[in-house]
Amino acid sequence: MAQSTKNQNFNKKKAIYLLFAVTAISSVVVSFRTDAFNMIPRGEKVTPPVTEAAEPDSVISKKAFLQAYKVLMHPRCMNCHPTGDRPLQGDDSHIHTMNVQRGVDGKGLYAMKCSNCHQPQNTPGLHMPPGNPNWHLPPADMKMVFQGKSPRELAQTMLDKNLNGHKDFKDLIEHVSKDSLVGSGWNPAEGLAQLPMTRAVFVKHFKTWLDKGAYLPDK
Repeated sequence: MAQSTKNQNFNKKKAIYLLFAVTAISSVVVSFRTDAFNMIPRGEKVTPPVTEAAEPDSVISKKAFLQAYKVLMHPRCMNCHPTGDRPLQGDDSHIHTMNVQRGVDGKGLYAMKCSNCHQPQNTPGLHMPPGNPNWHLPPADMKMVFQGKSPRELAQTMLDKNLNGHKDFKDLIEHVSKDSLVGSGWNPAEGLAQLPMTRAVFVKHFKTWLDKGAYLPDK
């Protein structure tokens, strides 16, 4: 009987302590909410912060290609993707001197081969030929023209296997990220302008364009 009374007294004390704890916590919460409310000027409505909606893949894809387009249409790239059979040169993209022609394989016509002047490395000196072991234009049966094309037109060309060297998405990414001739655009000869972004950033934009659906820009 004594043990039972002792347990009852203990439970009563426990209940009182619990009630005090709940009351104290409630007071703190009310105080906090009151302080927060008092910080709001009278007459102003409290609105929750607006969370910006994520852009759809089509928008992200188009934006990414427009960034990559800045590199593709730069003279370092576009000069080797002309509308005609003569390469372009210089930052003003004028027609190559010495009547250089594309040739069937893109490496020059007759004795006027690209490798005659374009050595495995850049030739030292101002305005001397840039170099690469495989310097060439696209072949005659797959010219892959960049010159004069709008973003939408160039995107269409990039995706057309009959125009892009029979490349699928994986091949295209491999080409822009690892091909040494493509990479030479980021190592221009002395006196020539640099591309507007690093190769890594360009590849990121190009890959995003494809990964998000390869949408064509609006124009």
